[in-house]
Amino acid sequence: MSIDAKAKPQILEHLSKSLTVTLYETRWIPSSARFVALGSYARNTGCMQVYELDGSELKMVKEVEKPSAFKCGTFGASSLVDRRLATGNFAGQLQIWDLEHTNKPVFEVQAHASIINQMDGFGGQARGYGAPEVVTCGRDGCVRVWDVRQSDAPVAAFEPADPANARDCWSVAFGNSFNDDERCVLAGYDNGDVKMFDLRMNKVRWEANVKNGVCGVQFDRRDIEMNKFVVCCLEAQFHVFDARTQHAQKGFSSVSEKVSAGSTVWGVAHLPQNREVMMVSSGDGSLHLYKYHYPDQRRIKDHEGKELGVAGSVELLASRALSSQPVCSLDWSPDKEGLFCCAAFDQTLRVGIVTKTKTL
Repeated sequence: MSIDAKAKPQILEHLSKSLTVTLYETRWIPSSARFVALGSYARNTGCMQVYELDGSELKMVKEVEKPSAFKCGTFGASSLVDRRLATGNFAGQLQIWDLEHTNKPVFEVQAHASIINQMDGFGGQARGYGAPEVVTCGRDGCVRVWDVRQSDAPVAAFEPADPANARDCWSVAFGNSFNDDERCVLAGYDNGDVKMFDLRMNKVRWEANVKNGVCGVQFDRRDIEMNKFVVCCLEAQFHVFDARTQHAQKGFSSVSEKVSAGSTVWGVAHLPQNREVMMVSSGDGSLHLYKYHYPDQRRIKDHEGKELGVAGSVELLASRALSSQPVCSLDWSPDKEGLFCCAAFDQTLRVGIVTKTKTL
């Protein structure tokens, strides 16, 4: 069912601020009108800035410089009371910061040999299940899961069989955390490999190759029995996998979509208030809003009587060119539906609004 033209959502730029730093990540501070921007100064030191929405302008309320450039961050493993930020830097360190007292981290560990490419956190908020954990992935090809209450060793580690020929792990995400025992990690690699690690069984649950380097992965929700997940790739492609039914030979069924501009798909962010709506950011500086439609039947029986998942379809709702450079990070506000912040390589921070999200 297509949406009436008048009811179509629009992607609007609300505020923007040009900076002199290279930005890699933006993250809303939960339960606030503030967000954190992480990146690198020209001298390759770490830049952490906190911005507040103040009427019609973006006001910087805090700026901190650290020895190594920041690459990624998450609030997912922290409670809404503490709101501590976990960060990964170019030196391979995982650090957790109290944003009120940033002179030294409250948690620090050498997580990887070199740069931490991406991280995800879960378990800190009241509605989730399981331990508060952060998962990191790095250039060394390793995926490691850390319990934020203990810094001596990772609680799980998935490492390449041959470290000398390790593939760069570009993206990582938590999911399937619907009770205190279950949790999965999804990891994407530069050669197109996608692996799902089961943390309860401590083994690879599923793997596939999507033929292009995987720049971003995300489950539509972390705290439910896994429903679907998105894999973003080089060469303008992303894939939506139906994760409810796993076939013994064929794995998860998927639908592929090509972004019209023909550039790298840098990442995906599902709307916190509606898991079927997602924003995809691309290498030409544009954002694309998609909606996933389920098929009439989510599973069928194959010729042997085994259940096989059926993928749905994706519909492009809106597109908007925001920048001349890749949009490397986008984060939806968990509290205000349709509000997002994003960072691009044109050294500009932007806050935007998607209209009519409640009608989707």
